[in-house]
Amino acid sequence: MMEATYSATPLADIRNVSLNYEGRFMALSDLTLTLEAGRIYGLLGPNGSGKTTLIKILAGLLQPTAGSVTIEGMPVGPETKAHVSYLPDHPFLESGMTIAEVMALYADFYQDFDMQRAEDMLVRLKLAKNARLNKLSKGTLEKVQLILVMSRKADLYLLDEPIAGVDPAARDYILETIINNYDPGATIIISTHLISDVEKILDDVIMLQYGRLLHKASVEDMRAERGESIDAIFRKEFKC
Repeated sequence: MMEATYSATPLADIRNVSLNYEGRFMALSDLTLTLEAGRIYGLLGPNGSGKTTLIKILAGLLQPTAGSVTIEGMPVGPETKAHVSYLPDHPFLESGMTIAEVMALYADFYQDFDMQRAEDMLVRLKLAKNARLNKLSKGTLEKVQLILVMSRKADLYLLDEPIAGVDPAARDYILETIINNYDPGATIIISTHLISDVEKILDDVIMLQYGRLLHKASVEDMRAERGESIDAIFRKEFKC
């Protein structure tokens, strides 16, 4: 687990944020929290709790109905996108391309893309640059997408279910790839249902329920207070 390196100004500041989907339901409701630099956050909650909505707001893909969000002191918008690297929970690459071609595309599009870092991760994950995306398994495609996202030198990494399609034997390796390929001063948010797999790399947890903040605490403090793992706490909090 990374040691805390707190900054005077929060990396991200979320104030009284609500998002109402076409008047039908509140995906987020009056959510206020701050994200510090140099931390790995686990964003946890059942389906429909607002996790993906929050990530998309931070990525600049959704606009809140009310409230404000800043990253590095700037309102979320075109300027903040240069500081954020986003991994969605669904495939986002053109399937006919090769791995080498999508790496070149990322290098052209993002000034902070580190080609050497990407190539090193490819070697460690034993992926061939000339492989076509439409020939890859779902788990291998997710590895390629993760490589692209983690090869940027961003300040905030938003990872929505990064290991959902990866077999259990590869999850530890994927998590190692995540923590070894970002700058210690950056922040990572990992949204996942596989809590027992990611718990060991988390510094803090954010639990959402019905679009509201239920808990925000350090992993160590929550474990000490409750005498249980984060996975066990989660299961009790959201027991059906």
